[in-house]
Amino acid sequence: MSASTHLLYQVENHIARITLNRPDKLNAIDDEMHDALLDTFLAIRRNPDIRAVLFAAAGKAFSAGGDLDAVKQLQADAQKRSRMCDVGVRLIEALVDVPVPIVVALHGDAIGLGASVVLGCDIIVASRTARLADTHVKVGLVAGDGGCLTWPMSMGMHRAKRYLLTGKLLPAEEAHAFGLVSDLVDTAEEALPAARALAEQIAGMAPIAVRGTKRALNQLVKARSNEVFPISMAYELESAASEDLLEAVAAFKERRKPEFKGR
Repeated sequence: MSASTHLLYQVENHIARITLNRPDKLNAIDDEMHDALLDTFLAIRRNPDIRAVLFAAAGKAFSAGGDLDAVKQLQADAQKRSRMCDVGVRLIEALVDVPVPIVVALHGDAIGLGASVVLGCDIIVASRTARLADTHVKVGLVAGDGGCLTWPMSMGMHRAKRYLLTGKLLPAEEAHAFGLVSDLVDTAEEALPAARALAEQIAGMAPIAVRGTKRALNQLVKARSNEVFPISMAYELESAASEDLLEAVAAFKERRKPEFKGR
């Protein structure tokens, strides 16, 4: 695994714990964190001692998604766009291929790619104060890096369209009612202990039975992923070269309404 200060990783008592650790940037997923997450998911696959994963984050938010400064650079750099597409595909594929259950402690907001990563996991314990959103369209991008896969699978096509096509924030309580979130707790402070308890419960069960069940479920997700993921990422790659992306980032930073030109 590559070393990273943006992600903490440890294994203890058959549980791998992943912690996003970029709180000053709301755990926005930059290139370094992208690579660290990919390396971590692959390391978990190679470690037969791991029986469950506890996935958490430091600071106020779980993850604000992609780093806006990095997103802006994509528009002028074809090589960066190509790498974004390649790493995005490999990251979601590696996440889907993790052979043991991943329990998420969603204490705060998960936005964009952050939401895609959360929804690609297995059990989500969310605080009522947390929110989910795929805001790709708001920054001029196609919801390619998992959104078109995880949202429809979790909540149904029409509801998924409602949120993917508007980028609207979804409170955890509604997400729970719609099927995106499996467990609710009242406060942000309760999310991690509740998620840890579930991870410990799973780690105490028959590992062959749990791994086999998770692998079988993975096959369902992979089948749907193969249907939509290559085309959604290709469209995101195309949208990353648009002038609208630059306008979206500028409008966000200037706190004004964007004026999109469709080019």
